[in-house]
Amino acid sequence: MNGSPLVDYYSARAGEYDEIYRRDDPTRQSELGAIANEVASALIGRNVLEIAFGTGYWTSVAARAAAGIVAIDESPVMLEHAALKMLPADRVEFRLADAYDLNAVQGDFNAGLANFWLSHVPRKRLKSFINQLHQRLGSGAVVFMADNVFVSGCGGDLVHYLGDEDTYKLRTVTNGQSYKIIKNYFTEVELWTLFKSRAENFRITFGQFYWWLSYATK
Repeated sequence: MNGSPLVDYYSARAGEYDEIYRRDDPTRQSELGAIANEVASALIGRNVLEIAFGTGYWTSVAARAAAGIVAIDESPVMLEHAALKMLPADRVEFRLADAYDLNAVQGDFNAGLANFWLSHVPRKRLKSFINQLHQRLGSGAVVFMADNVFVSGCGGDLVHYLGDEDTYKLRTVTNGQSYKIIKNYFTEVELWTLFKSRAENFRITFGQFYWWLSYATK
């Protein structure tokens, strides 16, 4: 997927991306704090495969508790920025890899982390992505995911095309370049329906701006 609009967008935004976690908004900060606490709690002592690490923000949160992390992303620019987090090299490794080819990622894992990734997966690929993730992790692994709740007017204009089951956001980075990226939003019922046959101990929380969930693979 290198060269895709999604990779191009995140590469262009890498230097400014972490600003979204520093917004002066008590509700957002409270929800992000809750997600961080849940991530650390869910991944204690686990060997984690992280999908789409971005700048490494959530990798650094997971590293507080995980035994080890292999974090993958397709953007070389994001890899450079994640390296600046200076996370312990004996426990954290950043790699360039394809989220749709997890069998190519070497390592033994008993946990998966995919924050702010599911919304970028085309709906027609959701089930195959989740199945592949579960196959890679094996049964009894812990999975944690978080993403955005749709809030009108936030994060660029939402675009929907007739006959297309996916939605898109138009976003502009600081240099003025605009990108159209896939961005799907989910209801609690949709997420429960997507995971219920694949998950045990399923827990989900919806806030005003974010949702987060965790479960064990069957």
